[in-house]
Amino acid sequence: MTATTAQHPVVEAEASRRQENGQLRIADAITAFAGSMQFVYLHALLFAGWMIWLESSPWPTLTLFVSLEAIFLSTFVMIGQNRQADFSQAKANHDFSVAEHELHENTEITRLVQQLTVEIHNHYVRRARADSQAAEGERQ
Repeated sequence: MTATTAQHPVVEAEASRRQENGQLRIADAITAFAGSMQFVYLHALLFAGWMIWLESSPWPTLTLFVSLEAIFLSTFVMIGQNRQADFSQAKANHDFSVAEHELHENTEITRLVQQLTVEIHNHYVRRARADSQAAEGERQ
């Protein structure tokens, strides 16, 4: 038996949005790869190979290549940060609205409990008075 875990509605909406948008899927794949150790190992091998076997003076071209790659990678990082900020804001808005709804429900329940408590108290006070008056009448 497989246990399914409920996800936050904003998490589900964001996952659905990412699956439906090809650009977001590509950005997610690039960001996932660029943030991995495989990326580091691959670049270490590529740069070492480039400097050792491909060019006799690799520094100018290598510097250009690394600078261009850094521009693109920093852009993907910023895209990811912007999406994370949007996601966090959407989740915070959802959580706030749920908390507000629960606050209003709890306030209403508290008001009803207080009203019932007063009614029960009044009922028993009237009954106690009636019993007291009946007992007083019997004594006389």
